[in-house]
Amino acid sequence: METLPTQTRPPSPTLKGGILVSAIVLLGGFLMLVMIPVSTGSHPALARTECRHKLGILALAMHNYQETYGAFPPAYLADKDGKPMHSWRVLLLPFLGHLDLYEQYRFDEPWNGPNNRRLAAHMPAEFHCPADVGAENHTSYFVVVGPDTVFPGVVPIRKAEITDGPVNTILLVEAMDRQVNWLEPKDVTYEEGRRGINPSAERGISSHHDGGAMVAFADGSRELLPDRIPLEQLRLLLERNDGRPAYMHRPPAASTTR
Repeated sequence: METLPTQTRPPSPTLKGGILVSAIVLLGGFLMLVMIPVSTGSHPALARTECRHKLGILALAMHNYQETYGAFPPAYLADKDGKPMHSWRVLLLPFLGHLDLYEQYRFDEPWNGPNNRRLAAHMPAEFHCPADVGAENHTSYFVVVGPDTVFPGVVPIRKAEITDGPVNTILLVEAMDRQVNWLEPKDVTYEEGRRGINPSAERGISSHHDGGAMVAFADGSRELLPDRIPLEQLRLLLERNDGRPAYMHRPPAASTTR
């Protein structure tokens, strides 16, 4: 097992055979999807299917990272003063097949430093939902940062610390129109995540899909959480250790999209 990444350049990971095969299978399906032109107006179901698949690719990359380093990636790497410098999205690049891009990134300067800002326009397609009308270098996918989520900040969480069970704990969410460059170490806060799905007046977990927003759970499954999900139910799904793991926390309608 390799050591967890530090402020210096993390070593380029060597993927295990089984991990590599899984990645090839998922990426093959992804390539089939992106070869089909998507118009979010005329093909909303196709856009939602592609979004679901991209979240699956990101969740698989998270698990491959966890297999390599012993923990999920931290939400960000920070400088000596605790200021976020580098996003989890950069740490996932080798596990998404973008090793060349990863090796161009410099960890000895901020995400928007002289070298790294040159990479800001080269966002991998895996980070963009086809239903998101934002700029092509703005990410659609985020983690939820909070002390009791899978991403408390700079501290990486091990799988064993998800005591409610991966199947009951949200790993990744989508949020539209946030105007966050994919390199920026900025995500959805726990307070924002608790506001609900597609909240009318404030930022939260959101999408341009009809009826809800797509999320990935820590077991790799994906669900379209409906707009009507009770806020308490959503809170339980966001927290990794609330002590109330139960399948009933999932909205019944969401299970049909798995």
